[in-house]
Amino acid sequence: MSKKKLLGSQVKQLLSGVSDHGNAHLLEVETDLAQTTILLGEAIEKLGVSFMALHAAISSEQEEINLIISSGSVADDSVLRLKAIQGDIATHISSAVTSLQFQDLTSQLISRTLQRCEGLREVLGTLGVVGNDMQHDGETDELTALLRETTVRLEKQSADLKNLLRKAVHQKHMDSGDIELF
Repeated sequence: MSKKKLLGSQVKQLLSGVSDHGNAHLLEVETDLAQTTILLGEAIEKLGVSFMALHAAISSEQEEINLIISSGSVADDSVLRLKAIQGDIATHISSAVTSLQFQDLTSQLISRTLQRCEGLREVLGTLGVVGNDMQHDGETDELTALLRETTVRLEKQSADLKNLLRKAVHQKHMDSGDIELF
């Protein structure tokens, strides 16, 4: 095999290999992200249910305390301390529920990462197509032109993907205020 044919064969093998291996790794990343999204959703749902049950139990306890206070048999200092504790509990529960709402932001980031994986798969697909279309015995000039054209295409795909994903993450469902990250 001449040096020209050997070069064409090696470039074809390289492009196809990058495409195949890259796609396989991206598939694993996408699977891991999908499982992470499911686990995060389930964890947040269970924590939300637990916090709501905790809130209901504390509210019930507070009603009983209010009945005892209204009977007049509790010292004024104790009443003030109980009210301070009630305020602290409300603040902590509100903070915990607000923290749970970061799932929305995390889900947006995971979604954006999945889009990036999909875009990268398209870029790798371009390499695979070029590798498959390449002639084993092509001339060096043809090979150089094909690689230059492929480079331009890859740069355009990469820029398009970068522009598509350059969006901020916004909190959509938060009662205590909006947060914008990144």
